[in-house]
Amino acid sequence: MAPHQVGVWSGGRMRGPAVQRPRRAGLFAVGALVAGSISLPPRLAQADPPLQEGQHFTIDPVSDGVLIAGGAGFSGLLSLVLSTGEIKPNAPGPTSNLLAIDRFAVTQTIDPHAAMYSNLVLYASIGFAVVDPVLSGLRDGWDAAVVDAVMYAETISLTEMITETSKIAVRRPRPVDYVNCPPGNTVPSCEDNTDLQLSFFSGHSSTVASIGATATYLAFRRAPHSPRPWITLGASVLLTAFVSYERVRAGAHFPTDVIAGSIAGSAVGILVPHLHRHSEEAPPVWIGVAPSPRGGAVSLSVAF
Repeated sequence: MAPHQVGVWSGGRMRGPAVQRPRRAGLFAVGALVAGSISLPPRLAQADPPLQEGQHFTIDPVSDGVLIAGGAGFSGLLSLVLSTGEIKPNAPGPTSNLLAIDRFAVTQTIDPHAAMYSNLVLYASIGFAVVDPVLSGLRDGWDAAVVDAVMYAETISLTEMITETSKIAVRRPRPVDYVNCPPGNTVPSCEDNTDLQLSFFSGHSSTVASIGATATYLAFRRAPHSPRPWITLGASVLLTAFVSYERVRAGAHFPTDVIAGSIAGSAVGILVPHLHRHSEEAPPVWIGVAPSPRGGAVSLSVAF
């Protein structure tokens, strides 16, 4: 099979062309032994370009573009559907069905300013996701700015997609729904407002947590021996905790909503930059398959 010509975007620069090297597959037993050589897809088989000073991450315009556009488009369309009132909310059940940790959310005195505070933190976090790549560009060159901007955009779009999907799948009533729309209530706003059942999980918490996690990961990779990553980590944790608290105080979410949102956002925010690490820095992963007296064994080994 003739080698393919491919190019990879590394640290903002298009390297080109790298030659695919076919790899030999081992023998696999399924009743009989079959031997052959398998040529992997170009993007999987080829290695990243040599790592240069100041570069830690690589991006692929095709795969990253699809993830960003797909995530943003999906979440945007779902948000439009949810805003039409087409999906009718159901009346909340008795508060005794709630988890113990969530019950105080429906008995508390709602803070009328809490929603505004949480919105300010959300907008400030999104603003940071715009400014931080610019700062990276000033420190490490324009290629770092492009790479960081792509990773932030991918983190936010994937987080929003997961959040919106979870909201419509779970359709959990908000705490304020228990207060203003108890069972048997026929107020029109309780029957037509789909937003009343979009409590799980918190979009504010997931978005702030995802941006903070990505910022922290980038800081630890780009400036590991400075106070910057620890300051970023502390600020991210505090802002996520603050916005989560305010969403509960606003009557918009239960504690479990903001906890789940923080977990989901942090997971996406860590995985996105981690999966963009340059191949010379990425921790190798080995998966082994071996026969055993009772069938077979699979082992996973990761070196950090």
